[in-house]
Amino acid sequence: MIKAQGPVVLYHDGVREARRWQSLRARYAYGLVFFATNLLAWFVRDYGAKLLRGLHHVPVCGAGDSKCFQSGGVLRVSLGCFIFFWVMFASTFGTRKLHEVRNSWHSGCWVLKFLVYAVSIIIPFIIPNIFIQLYGEIARIGAGVFLLLQLTSMLHFISWCNKRWMPDSRSRQCGLFGLFMSTVSFIASFAGIAVLYALYAPNSSCAFNIFTITWTAILVATMMAVSLHSKVNEGLLSSGIMGLYIVFLCWSALHSEPQTGKCHTQMKFAGDWATIVSFIIAICAIVMATFSTGIDNRSFQLRNDEAQLEDDVPYSYEIFHVVFAMGAMYFAMLFINWELNHPTRKWSIDVGWASTWVKIINEWFAASIYVWRLISPVIWRKEAANNEELVPQAQALTV
Repeated sequence: MIKAQGPVVLYHDGVREARRWQSLRARYAYGLVFFATNLLAWFVRDYGAKLLRGLHHVPVCGAGDSKCFQSGGVLRVSLGCFIFFWVMFASTFGTRKLHEVRNSWHSGCWVLKFLVYAVSIIIPFIIPNIFIQLYGEIARIGAGVFLLLQLTSMLHFISWCNKRWMPDSRSRQCGLFGLFMSTVSFIASFAGIAVLYALYAPNSSCAFNIFTITWTAILVATMMAVSLHSKVNEGLLSSGIMGLYIVFLCWSALHSEPQTGKCHTQMKFAGDWATIVSFIIAICAIVMATFSTGIDNRSFQLRNDEAQLEDDVPYSYEIFHVVFAMGAMYFAMLFINWELNHPTRKWSIDVGWASTWVKIINEWFAASIYVWRLISPVIWRKEAANNEELVPQAQALTV
């Protein structure tokens, strides 16, 4: 019996490792499902009215109506995607061990899950339009929640980079790579601001764009100054990466403005090909943002110091599926430009003043949260020190 324990242990270790790898690979399969759903939403929005004529016979769609196409079609596909990932969330909630049946459901059973996905996509196309409009209003909130989750994941990534590449004040490491990345980040940030002035503020009449870009430069400089303050002493790497993110959000906001031609320098591209390529890149960016946020589970855990056992699942399934469900609401808002009943232009994503203001507010909020993250420990330490000084004084008065 003692000799038989070795092979048995190796067998269980092999099965456990196989289940772990199957669970990790499943994330990419869900990412492909999400990517395919984005393509389906685009197809229904731009070409559904012409190529999906059978939907005109569905009572809730109506002949010659656009309730199942354009913005309505995007919301219905988004709702189907949301239902699928919410079903996955409910069916995998609380899964903690690799040997559980729910782990096998999350990582396998793809034929059955394809049927669940198909039913989830079909259901919204038989739901009355009033419920689709209600979902659209809720999706705005859900998309905002997704942006908050994305910001949380970004701050967690910055903290990870700072701890990994920047030396501790008590260590003797010089952190050359961290210093190099800090320099590159700030040079790229201010170079990006200069490029934004050239592209989106070619003349003095573009007051809104000039203000937006200038305020972004002030935010980047403020984050750098606060991070270098002697009481904060955060270093340049985290503020440099955050500065790049802020400049990216500014560019994304200006890029979403309706192009009137006055404040957009015309780039010499190959016409329709540039539109198609930028559209594909935008879809890939949506999928990557959702995927990267979904796999960053530690950012959303209340406690990150829990030791992981060998038989534990490699990531939180419920958080993963919730992020993808919120991502379904997010891509719906991008495809319809955050407006429920507004006509959309073909081969376009996230264009309009509503989209612009959502990104600007997101930029300002991200910078504010980052600065508060830097100064809050200093404030708390000061309050703690004041409380410690007040305690002896109060005891002396009592005596």
